[in-house]
Amino acid sequence: MEFKQYDTFDALASYKEDWNLLLKKCASVVPFLTYDYLKAWWQTRGGGEWPEESQLVLVAAFEGEELVGAAPLFHAKNILGEPALMFVGAIEVSDFLDFIVRSEDLARFLSGLIDFLLKCDDLPAWDVLDLYNLLEESPSLKALETEAEKHGWAHQQIHLQPSPTLPLPEGFDAYLAGIDGKQRREIRRKLRNFESSFVDGDLVFAEDPDTLHDEVDAFLAMMAQDPNKRDFLTDAMRRHLHNTAQVAFEDGWLQLAFFTIDGEKAAANMAFNFNKRMWLYNSGWEWDFREYSPGWLLLTHLIQWATENGIQELDFMRGDEGYKYKFGGIDRHVWRVIVKR
Repeated sequence: MEFKQYDTFDALASYKEDWNLLLKKCASVVPFLTYDYLKAWWQTRGGGEWPEESQLVLVAAFEGEELVGAAPLFHAKNILGEPALMFVGAIEVSDFLDFIVRSEDLARFLSGLIDFLLKCDDLPAWDVLDLYNLLEESPSLKALETEAEKHGWAHQQIHLQPSPTLPLPEGFDAYLAGIDGKQRREIRRKLRNFESSFVDGDLVFAEDPDTLHDEVDAFLAMMAQDPNKRDFLTDAMRRHLHNTAQVAFEDGWLQLAFFTIDGEKAAANMAFNFNKRMWLYNSGWEWDFREYSPGWLLLTHLIQWATENGIQELDFMRGDEGYKYKFGGIDRHVWRVIVKR
């Protein structure tokens, strides 16, 4: 493998399609590793999570003209103040990250990458590889431990969060039959109550490019009604979410859904329909409609839609909020790996 370093995404733009095709062959096929998502994340440094002076360190591996691996990294001081190389996307707004390489190429890619990072004169000084949001099934976890042992470096693997997921059957009745009986009765009760409330409900998706910006604003306004999310939605974070929605829309995997009550938006969910999974990214609802439990109604209708439209799995993403388990979520876990020279 021949390794090359790039300090802008535009310098790799001619390999965008190759990047995304390679991603489909990797162990971690997640929307947060697409070329356009990572480029958009870098524009705001994750909605202001990292300082502007952070330095992009994109490393690509080639065999001849073929792109066979990518390490989307950046240089900054980590949360402990150490000069570190981290995954582009870290930490808060990109639920899952990894190297972009086929599993069968991972060992030699990672070995070559480490050697390249040690010898490259153009890199800023770094002491730590601080890699967040690796899924438990990622072969990178073991490969990083192996590389650390080979170099005699300190290695630490830290549990970050659970990340519940739910395999979906075909058909909503089959889904209901597979979850806890108490939750099944609760879903049916809320649906009956809504149906008897003499209002009309509908599930609608943002599909018009000319109104997408306004639809995202409507979604953000609902998010902001939650005091915890209101503080999260800085100007930079709003730009990040707008950029993410635009990228996902243009690439065909945005699923911005609203549940309307008598024609008014009552709840919203920004999700990604990617690789036959529905990735539930964030949500909000109008407090004026709280008597109808609009968030529950929206999620219930989204699950019904998913079971009827070929979605094989529902990914609740990082966090252990109770509703994820009530709707049938099964835990898997996300890790941080620290390799210190």
